[in-house]
Amino acid sequence: MTDHTPSRALPASVRLTGWGMYVPQRVLTNHDLEGLVETNDEWITSRTGIRERRVAGPAETTATLAAVAGKRALAVAGLDPEALDMILVATCTPDYAMPATAVFVKEALGATHAAAMDLSAVCSGFVYGFSAAHAYIASGLYRHVLVIGAEVLTRLLDYRDRNTCVLFGDGAGAVLLSASPESGGGLLGFELTAEPAGAYNIWTPVGGVAIPPTAEGLEGGGRFVRMKGQETYRYATRTMASTVETALERAGVHPDEVALFVPHQANVRIIDAVGRQLGIGLERVYINVDRYGNTSAASVPIALAEAVDAGRVKPGDVVVFVAFGSGYTSGACVVRWTADPALGRRAASVPPAAHIAAPADYPRADPTPPELQRVFARKEATATGERPAAEPGAGAELTSPAEVPA
Repeated sequence: MTDHTPSRALPASVRLTGWGMYVPQRVLTNHDLEGLVETNDEWITSRTGIRERRVAGPAETTATLAAVAGKRALAVAGLDPEALDMILVATCTPDYAMPATAVFVKEALGATHAAAMDLSAVCSGFVYGFSAAHAYIASGLYRHVLVIGAEVLTRLLDYRDRNTCVLFGDGAGAVLLSASPESGGGLLGFELTAEPAGAYNIWTPVGGVAIPPTAEGLEGGGRFVRMKGQETYRYATRTMASTVETALERAGVHPDEVALFVPHQANVRIIDAVGRQLGIGLERVYINVDRYGNTSAASVPIALAEAVDAGRVKPGDVVVFVAFGSGYTSGACVVRWTADPALGRRAASVPPAAHIAAPADYPRADPTPPELQRVFARKEATATGERPAAEPGAGAELTSPAEVPA
């Protein structure tokens, strides 16, 4: 029987051994948004680079998305879930205020022995989680830590506000970090920052204990994401570059040595500006913001998983990833890649499904915003050639299947 008691033996290195991602099947295009808010494809694309984003299905949650991405990372690494020591889920869109979303992910994975907790640093959450996982393993406390970034932001958007509703999408990405007896590779350097002065430039006013979700608190759309775009753009561009510079300096790596740069996928203009400041050309930058929009904490791990599977990374390469988010947090990691990218093919064996027990005394209606329910009803009717059913409102009550599709 395997001993899962945390070991104090220090590993020779901490390596990234598995990766995976999952995005929902439903696609929301810029043209779809033209029917909801005063905008158009050219306006969105020219300012952000985004052409479409994914939207979680009626039975999908942050936990189900995270579980599928986590299963795929474990499959790539060839690790039994029971060998996991800890699950870290970075998210600003938890399934519930309590318990932690990571607990449901543990259930779905069958990770019997793992500790599980959430981490909240919004868009920078995955990078914060990656550095924390490295510390747990490097200290000898744990051997295997699964780090997941997962979000369902489309349920927290005001579809009358074109400055926010066009930006965000849903998805999840994951990596597995493991202790290795071989020296070299893994995290070479990192930097984490936070600037409270920008805390109210990207935030959701209602929902915490400062402004509880009462009828009065919810009035005026307080539960939706609010953002001061120009201020955020300027600070993000400057801070992402300086955060990477510090991480590179600590790693003893020159920008010319970076094989692949994986930035937070918020805005293609920010990505371009940061790359130019660092002297990293677009040929060394991975970009997928056009297909997924800003998926917050899921952004970097989704992009990293895609980049590896696309053949953009090989063993020995230096990979840098960086994120910036609400609270004006930022984080950058410099990693020496060691895993065989061909192992990524194992992820295809993992179906998009997650088993999570539903609450027995609190039936759940379709949580998709009514505006998006109408969009997808029309899209489905067009695809099938049928007339759409009655316009969906708050959504029909959902059953709670044992196998929740993700």
